[in-house]
Parts: sequence; structure tokens; C-alpha cells
Amino acid sequence: MPKFNYVALDARGQESVGLIEASNTNDAVGQLRQAGYFPTSVYEEGKDGGASAAKAKKSTAVAKSSGKAPAVAKKSGAKVANKAVKPKILMVFTRQLATLIDAGLPLLRGLTVLEKQERDPVLKATISKLSDAVQGGSTFSEGLAQHPKIFNKLYINMVKAGEVGGVLELVLIRLAEFQEKAQKVKNKVVAAMFYPIIVLVIAVLIMGFLLVFIVPKFEQIFKDMLNGKPLPLLTEYVIAVSRAVQNNWYIILGVGALLFFGYRMFSATEGGKVTLDKIKLRLPLFGDLVRMSSISRFSRTLGTLVTSGVPILQALNITRETAGNYVVGEAIGKVHDSVKEGESIVQPLEASGIFPPMVISMIDVGEETGQLPEMLLKVAEVYDDEVDNAVAGLTSLLEPIMIVFLAVVVGTIVIALFLPLITIIQTMQGG
Repeated sequence: MPKFNYVALDARGQESVGLIEASNTNDAVGQLRQAGYFPTSVYEEGKDGGASAAKAKKSTAVAKSSGKAPAVAKKSGAKVANKAVKPKILMVFTRQLATLIDAGLPLLRGLTVLEKQERDPVLKATISKLSDAVQGGSTFSEGLAQHPKIFNKLYINMVKAGEVGGVLELVLIRLAEFQEKAQKVKNKVVAAMFYPIIVLVIAVLIMGFLLVFIVPKFEQIFKDMLNGKPLPLLTEYVIAVSRAVQNNWYIILGVGALLFFGYRMFSATEGGKVTLDKIKLRLPLFGDLVRMSSISRFSRTLGTLVTSGVPILQALNITRETAGNYVVGEAIGKVHDSVKEGESIVQPLEASGIFPPMVISMIDVGEETGQLPEMLLKVAEVYDDEVDNAVAGLTSLLEPIMIVFLAVVVGTIVIALFLPLITIIQTMQGG
């Protein structure tokens, strides 16, 4: 039976060269694919077909040893340097890659397929560089680590754990599910906070329009028709506010812009982030929602990392960095120090005052029974439902509050304008 030389890539993109017995080339390719390899070159031993393959292999080896990527990859990489990808786009990419690998496609082949169909230019160029890195002999996690703006430490370490354990497809599926659930919770929290802001902005715009354009016209009508008679106190107050807005509008806009940019600058500092994170947890109505979403994120992140094979201390460090809230991150840091000393994770969690007794109890049971990852994921599921209920309750509570607020703001101005009209009507009837 003829023998065939082959050059193939395994599931991790590592190149493999060998010899295989087969009846023909197609049979050799079929045997390699059944063995989990993606053949890039198959030729019968002793024939000239091996020349081109040897040349390609030599060029690949030279590129790898020199550490230089192809020119095209360099060009595309320069264009996307320091650019990030939206979480939703990254979530779709992870889910698609997990599906392709789970279906049996080699990693390199899966990246090639996704690169062809990707529409986002930043992610497309990044996938191209990942393919080059894998083809050059790097592991997938090493390739991901070259793009920290797109792939955070959680992503990279989970993939690395999957590579070490030989369960990359399973880890990618978990990672995709993690991203989907985390994005879902984030969207609900943002939607709950966005609603009152929109209503407040609308109220300010309506009030500004009435004070600048409507009130001055009524003021002139009152002067012409009341002949110097005193106006109601509420009307005089609204007219005074209207004059102040008209005469000092540039100052009001300047103060608003100053407050906005001051907040942006303050929140960009380390001390500002700490202060704002503490305030978020103490906000009325919204504080509990922020706390529940933080607990959900902590439980899901730590549970997913440990389930995927990441060491507990490393998982705690990553969870602390991705906590999203300084107070919660500080509590996780204390948990890390406790575990490092060989102690339990329950005491520092309880001492933080952030985690409720139910969470402490569930984690304690998981630690006692050796099922901590499963229990953490269960806590995340429970708090996902809690976030859903909190958002629904908060929305139902905010709707009437915002409606009443809008009615009070607009109604006060309208009543102030109609009070003198009653006097005018009475005067006209008497005349």
C-alpha cells in the first residue's frame, strides 16, 4: 500500500508532520480528518509534490524563528491598535467559535471561517492576527494575550485553562454563556437607570421651553391687560425665574458643562471611582439593584473560572479585577488573602457586609461539600432572577413617580400663567 507524507494542523493549530499508509490521497485525507487533524498538504512519498510543501514548511519555520508576522497582518494590526470591540460583537464571535470547534473543526479552520464572515473591521483584523499567531506555533491564549483591549484576563485565562485541559470547545461554550448572561444582566440594570434620566431630561427641556418662549409672552399680556395690578405670588416667582434664565442662559449652560466635565474627570481618578462606587451602593432604590448585580457578576465569574480549571487564587484575582465596583473588589481581595493563608472564603465575605446571609450560607455549603463552583453558579442564577424582579419592581415604582414629577414641574408653570388670566376674565366680565 502506498505511503503518503502529510503536513497537518491539530485542534490547537499546532503543525504535525508524518507518514501514513493509504490507498490514495483522498483516503489519506479522510484518515487524518478522522484522527482530528486538518491536513494542509498530503503527497505520495517519493514524488515531487513534496517540494512545494517542504518549501512552505521552510518559510513558515523561518517566519516563526524570526518572530515576524506576514506583512498583511502587520498592516491590519496597525490599523486596529488600541481599539476595542463591543461586548455584543465579541459575545457573538465566542459563541460562533465555540459552535465550530464543538462541531469538529480545527481551531485554525474555525478562525478562518469567522474571519471571512466577520463584518466588524476591528474584530476581522484581530481574527486574522490570531490565525497568524496560531499558524506560527503560538497557542490560542497567547494570541489572545496580544490584544488586551479586546480580550480581558478572564477570557484569556479561561481559554488557557481549556487548552491545558484539552477541553477548549467546552470552555468556549461556557465563556459564551457567561458573556450572554452577564450582558443580559447589564442591559437590565442600565435600562432601569436610563428611564428616570430620560424623563428628567424631557422635564428640563419642557421647562426650559416654557420659561424662555411662553412665559415672556404671557408677561407682556399681563402688563397690557392688568394695568399695573399686582400678580399672584406664584406667577411673580415663575416670571422671575424666566427672566433669570433668559438673562443668564450662557451661565447656566456653562455651569452645566462644568458639572458634566467635572464629573467625568472626577470619575476617571482612582479616588473618584472609589467614592462613586461607594455612593452607588447607598443610593435609594438603585443601591440594592447595584449590589445584586455585583453579587451576580462575582458568583458567575468565579464559578465559571474555577469550573473551567483556573486555580482558585488566580480566579479570585481575575474576579477582583472584573468586579465592576471598588467595594466589592476590595472584599474579593480580602477573600484572596484569606484563601492564600489556607483559610475559608466565607469569613471575609461575611465581614464585608455586602453579601447577604443567603449567599454566605450557600457558599459555605459549597465549600464544605467540595461543590463550590456549582454553588457559585447557582448563586448567580438566583441573583439573575433577583435582578429581574428588582428591575420590574423599580420600573413599576419609578413610572408613577416620574409622571408626578413631570406633572408638578409643568403644572406649576401652567397654573402660574392661568391665575392672572382668571383676574383678567373677571375684570372683563365686570366691565
